Amino acid sequence: MSIILNHVNYIYGEDGPLAVKALDDVCLQIPDGQFVGIIGHTGSGKSTLVQHMNGLLRAASGHIYFNGEDIYDKDFQMKKLRSKVGLVFQYPEHQLFEIDVFSDVCFGPKNLGLDRREAELRAFDALRKVGMPAELYYQSPFELSGGQKRRAAIAGVLAMSPEVLILDEPTAGLDPKGRDEILRQIKELQVRTNMTILLVSHSMEDVAEYVDRIIVMNKGKVMYDDVPREVFSHYKELEKIGLAAPQVTYILHALKDRGFDVDVNATTTGEAVETVLGALGRKGTYI
Repeated sequence: MSIILNHVNYIYGEDGPLAVKALDDVCLQIPDGQFVGIIGHTGSGKSTLVQHMNGLLRAASGHIYFNGEDIYDKDFQMKKLRSKVGLVFQYPEHQLFEIDVFSDVCFGPKNLGLDRREAELRAFDALRKVGMPAELYYQSPFELSGGQKRRAAIAGVLAMSPEVLILDEPTAGLDPKGRDEILRQIKELQVRTNMTILLVSHSMEDVAEYVDRIIVMNKGKVMYDDVPREVFSHYKELEKIGLAAPQVTYILHALKDRGFDVDVNATTTGEAVETVLGALGRKGTYI
């Protein structure tokens, strides 16, 4: 297992009068090579959760293991963890600061102690992986579009050759085309490299389309942890905590109510098309 959380708790303002329990006895295992979606309403604990996985926040109690090592052991090197578990923040401006994109992406490898040549080779490779156009390599990162800034931020983390990539709302504020492009490239990267990826998102369509597993957070607890079709079968329970299933779930249930023999547990657009066409064929209905 690459990451294990064992009875992890975290409290914001623990010593003050307005203490809030952000993580409540969380137990999770994230195996190598899995693409995991983490969903939940604002304040559910999902961002707090992922910030524990690379040591940005320290649990009030419990243990976190990375590749068999307890990250809270006194001899554990937190710098090593952060080079292996890369976190891309929701707002790329929080990670971009150099004079141009290429220098920004080189910063992480140089900070690991790599020489200039190796750092630059890693930067070129990372920028290629995220689909950044070569003509933008030497532009200021603050002159880029929203989608381009996100690519630059992701490249900066990839250049450190992480084993785990955590993406906190990577498509927030992007138009549908930009969202699809980034997620498609992330999925291709995961398939090609077998990298472990955790995707924090508010978009049910995004997680349904790309991830292998969904963790639903609610009030600091893990509410559901299963494959997408099983999680979204609880769509009524998700609605009660401010979430929803993908749109195809509601369409398929509406068709089922009208007598069509469709698979209501289909979660992606492709699966929905397949089951609808099959149902129409069985009814002898032609389009």
